[in-house]
Amino acid sequence: MGKRLRKLRKKITLHREGTNTLVVGGIALLLLNGLLFELSTHYGWTMIPFYVVLAITGVLYLIVVNFFRCPERRFEEDTTGIVIAPADGNIVCIEEVEEKEYFHDRRLMVSIFMSVTNVHANWVPVDGTVLYTRHHNGNFHRAWLPKASEENERATTVIRTPQGTEVLVRQIAGAVARRIVTYTQAGDEVEIDDHLGFIKLGSRVDTYLPLGTKVLVQMRQKTVGNQTVLAKL
Repeated sequence: MGKRLRKLRKKITLHREGTNTLVVGGIALLLLNGLLFELSTHYGWTMIPFYVVLAITGVLYLIVVNFFRCPERRFEEDTTGIVIAPADGNIVCIEEVEEKEYFHDRRLMVSIFMSVTNVHANWVPVDGTVLYTRHHNGNFHRAWLPKASEENERATTVIRTPQGTEVLVRQIAGAVARRIVTYTQAGDEVEIDDHLGFIKLGSRVDTYLPLGTKVLVQMRQKTVGNQTVLAKL
């Protein structure tokens, strides 16, 4: 595994993708609350009590902090021939579909929808070698709609396992998400526990598997990234 990916496995509590957002947002809220404090204490401005604004802005900031959390997770079992959930969320689709970007044939797609309350870090679903990565600009339909997989902004990564099976994982932006980050590049040697990337705000991750793969999750089941076993190849 390359040094670039290995560094991502260090223990962290907040994802690095949230640094700018949290710093800029924190400064903006401090300035806002400072201004309101001055208006309320020195000029008698009481249309909205200062403590109410402070409480509201504090809760909003904590929600944003929660969104960027990134727990360290290790999959302790044998990873041979298994596919791990690449994201936290809920299973919203398990069906056979036509994959048109890379395989150009029928594949079994397992989709995980992430709400704004989920961890939005994404993990590599299988051990292997990255064969293909590509980012596509696109629309921002609601992430759970079928057309989102082909029309929304998305990033595709294909990994070939040591046993020769190719697995495609696609990060998809939603109606609110506006940025997808993918860390892998073609030629990287990756493994379960590595970080695949990050999607800001509500979004979805699809995993495409060969037909006949034994799926081990059910519709509406909650998944934990890098912990829940999606399938057995």
